[in-house]
Amino acid sequence: MFVKGLDHLLFSVSDLDTSVQFYEQVFEAKLLVKGKTTAYFDVNGLWLALNEEKDISRSDIHHSYTHTAFSIDEEDYVEVYKRLRKLNVHILSGRPREQADKRSIYFTDPDGHKFEFHTGSLQDRMDYYRSEKRHMEFFDE
Repeated sequence: MFVKGLDHLLFSVSDLDTSVQFYEQVFEAKLLVKGKTTAYFDVNGLWLALNEEKDISRSDIHHSYTHTAFSIDEEDYVEVYKRLRKLNVHILSGRPREQADKRSIYFTDPDGHKFEFHTGSLQDRMDYYRSEKRHMEFFDE
């Protein structure tokens, strides 16, 4: 396969300074470089980029389930939730889920991009689906 892995994530933002502050506080992202309309961060080895685009409508993004999920440890879940609350981050109501499907916190950045902090792994999800979702067809066997 020619794809080597995830290179970077880029999010269009309406106000670069506001978003830089958000990503530093919420993700504890390390700001690497900031220009007039772009900023690059290191998020535990992940290259995250912001690009300021003031003329883009932000309304359509609110209707999609599309999101970016980051892994967190189960034992950090409560503290992470409290931290987001303290930072006045807009926390979304999560979808109903079984305990075996692990726990998630869904939230948005100032421009409405959806994020998830999730305590499970792909293997956890596959194991859960195998045991509970008999209608699903698996291709990894």
